[in-house]
Amino acid sequence: QVQLVESGGGLVQPGGSLRLSCAASGITFSPSAMGWYRQAPGKQRELVATITSGSSTTYADSVKGRFTISRDTAKVTVYLQMNSLKPEDTAVYYCNVNRMTIPMKYNYWGQGTQVTVSS
Repeated sequence: QVQLVESGGGLVQPGGSLRLSCAASGITFSPSAMGWYRQAPGKQRELVATITSGSSTTYADSVKGRFTISRDTAKVTVYLQMNSLKPEDTAVYYCNVNRMTIPMKYNYWGQGTQVTVSS
């Protein structure tokens, strides 16, 4: 059974930092990509950052220069270092792990971790 366990969310003041972690277990075939998405109240879920098996990264324009995504391939773990946090970064952050090639395709989501940026 596949599990994605997220950690690192919490309450932080504007300008502060947080580091999110997402550890995947029960995965047999290596992911094509891992990433983070977020959903603020009343808004749709949006991409924050992704990283491929080849370590190519993609960031939302709103987080470029402030957030950094990384991965530990051996541990199937993805991290999101968030610096210079702003109130508009407040959201539930979801980890995603996916594989789009045979012999096994999959797309898994974590349960979400709350990030609140407020003074």
